[in-house]
Amino acid sequence: MASVPSLASSVNQRVADALASALPDAGASDPLLRRSDRADFQANGILALAKKAKANPRELATAVVEAVEGSDTDGLIREIEVSGPGFLNITITDKAIVETLAARAADDRLGVPLAAKPGTTVIDYAQPNVAKEMHVGHLRSAVIGAAMVEILEFTGEKVVRRHHIGDWGTQFGMLIQYLLEHPHELDHKGAGDGDDAVEVSGEEAMSNLNRLYKASRSLFDSDEEFKTRARARVVDLQAGEPETLALWQRFVDESKIYFYSVFNKLDMDIQDPDVIGESGYNDMLVETCKLLEDSGVAVRSNGALCVFFDDVKGPDGNPTPLIVQKSDGGFGYAATDLSAIRDRVGELGATTLLYVVDARQSLHFKMVFETARRAGWLNEDTKAVQLAFGTVLGKDGKPFKTREGETVRLVDLLDEAVERATAVVREKAEKVGLTEAEIVENGQYVGIGAVKYADLSTSAARDYKFDLDQMVSLTGDTSVYLQYAYARIGSIIRRAGDREPVAHPELELAPAERALGLHLDHFGELIAEAAAEYAPHKVAAYLYQLSSLFATFYEQCPVVKPEPELVVGENRLFLCDLTARTLSKGMSLLGIRTPEKL
Repeated sequence: MASVPSLASSVNQRVADALASALPDAGASDPLLRRSDRADFQANGILALAKKAKANPRELATAVVEAVEGSDTDGLIREIEVSGPGFLNITITDKAIVETLAARAADDRLGVPLAAKPGTTVIDYAQPNVAKEMHVGHLRSAVIGAAMVEILEFTGEKVVRRHHIGDWGTQFGMLIQYLLEHPHELDHKGAGDGDDAVEVSGEEAMSNLNRLYKASRSLFDSDEEFKTRARARVVDLQAGEPETLALWQRFVDESKIYFYSVFNKLDMDIQDPDVIGESGYNDMLVETCKLLEDSGVAVRSNGALCVFFDDVKGPDGNPTPLIVQKSDGGFGYAATDLSAIRDRVGELGATTLLYVVDARQSLHFKMVFETARRAGWLNEDTKAVQLAFGTVLGKDGKPFKTREGETVRLVDLLDEAVERATAVVREKAEKVGLTEAEIVENGQYVGIGAVKYADLSTSAARDYKFDLDQMVSLTGDTSVYLQYAYARIGSIIRRAGDREPVAHPELELAPAERALGLHLDHFGELIAEAAAEYAPHKVAAYLYQLSSLFATFYEQCPVVKPEPELVVGENRLFLCDLTARTLSKGMSLLGIRTPEKL
């Protein structure tokens, strides 16, 4: 495994060294290198540096050019010139591009470096509620969180997954009491023991839970005696009464059957040890409150334990506190979230806590994080970040609902996406020789990929419109376009027959080859940026541009027909192969599959 310096970093270092040579008293200086449409790169840092040193910017730029040209012993720079008041336009050699890409191709990681100082990130994402159906609102946390897990792990970060499911609260008193009085409501049709046991579907599990919830709610609302028994059952649950806990566990287990079936549709791997619900922190709640009160971080106000903030006020202008413990002794979400922070920092050794949570909960987490900082559980070495996401909208720009105004079931949305995608795949199946099994499999990959990409190609903080027609389109910024580009490259390589992809640094590159090569070289820096900023949408944007640049390359630079000169053809096959590998790796980081034929 070998880290490969990017061309941009090599050029940046070369210019930085030249600046230090020209202005030795200025210390280390940033050339502010960026891509340019006038050359490969432009360095913009000389203007500010000249102003600080009270030097003439063009004279300083000229001195830098001379220093760069004098130190270019390895043939990196083809041309460097002063532009305008003191910018530098820099073009690198074709040889440097191909040699750098060849080094990337020789590495399984495509030359992408590991983080210099990796830490431990605990990611809190995909947080469904026990005994409740997952809807479209659960989509973004799961998809964004899973992508960040992959991206961070690829950079060398140790990642601990945490699914903070809603598995505690007063509603369980109603559900448990009803199940106690109707003990067969969660039984499965045809389910047996041992060799006679049958696998229970997620749909059946959710059907049982829905039926039981509606029946218990109806009885709770209409029967005062049942309501009294249900409330007493909450006390038993919180006290850990064995029979009550056993029935509660049945709800959790039944819900997991359903959760895992939905995550399986999403092509996401959720492991049981990673699911630590609200109940997992129950034993810490009293101590959390004591620590906060004893340290003075939290104070009693009208019997409740509260944390106050100067900048958080209600509509009446009075301070709005974070309530850690209610006046009746009950604990709210804040107590659980603060206990989770203690556990994740103290037991899991987290250096970063990343919460993939709806933007509408931003104020809550702002207060929780500040409380944890005051208590010393978060500090300079351990930070907490909310990766806040917006709302999924319908085509009309309003929150996504069914025609009847109901919240859209997530499983229905995924099934429709797969159905639409399978129809698209089937249209082209005969042309590429797909079997029925391959049509079905690719339909899954394309449909689920379309849903994920539509989410991930939008900045998490923004709302986005859910439009299946656009999502499964073969054109435009869609996962299908990227998957099709990958499959097309595979077809090109197969049609090349015995010819092998070989890098030829001695060749002169066409403009489309240069553009594709420079973009391929940027992959490592892009991944580091996406990881540091928790921005999977930047990976999606990079991959879309890569596919677009490849389309231009393929149109302008024949690879198979008409057959180019041998070394030219080998070099172009090399560019094809590296593009395919980069697409495949990038898509996998987003949790999207790349079918070989499409």
